[in-house]
Amino acid sequence: MEEHDGRLPKQKKVKVVFVLGGPGSGKGTVCAKIVEQFGYSHLSSGELLRKEIKAGSEHGTMIQNMMNEGKLVPSDITVRLIQKAMQETDNDKFLLDGFPRDEENVRTFEKLTKIEPDFILFLDCPEEEMTKRLLSRNQGREDDNIETIKKRFRVFQESTLPLVNYYASKGKVRKVDAARPVEAVFESVKTIFSSANEQGA
Repeated sequence: MEEHDGRLPKQKKVKVVFVLGGPGSGKGTVCAKIVEQFGYSHLSSGELLRKEIKAGSEHGTMIQNMMNEGKLVPSDITVRLIQKAMQETDNDKFLLDGFPRDEENVRTFEKLTKIEPDFILFLDCPEEEMTKRLLSRNQGREDDNIETIKKRFRVFQESTLPLVNYYASKGKVRKVDAARPVEAVFESVKTIFSSANEQGA
């Protein structure tokens, strides 16, 4: 007997990993490799928000303006988009990339989904290296210019880094040096996910 009250079905034991790192730390690339090797579904909060903008929804314009200013989108909007994406897939293992971004995200996510993350994968990368990567990638991202990049770093340092410390105090952070080439970074990531699978964590 399945209940659909907006939350995921009760008996579906969902495994969630938060993937955190500054803008340009390589979250998308690493997530794609985890999906390929470990069968997770990759949900990028940024992609979901950009999709919402393209769909021209009622929230789209507001999201667009906030992202252009490097500001954080209200938690309930982001969490509901993530929740909807989780409900629309048959998988029970999810990578949330670039989420949570602040404490309010965490509270809203836990309140609406009743899910706690298994662990946090933290891609640790110096600001200088991340800036270099962001400026050299050409993905047509409107928010990849030097001014907005600086704002995004500030938001990351003020809002997201404290979360890494919060989860570290609960023993849930797995930190990886993300300044290295992607192959080396993924070797470290593979070790973390293999051991999590063995523990059934």
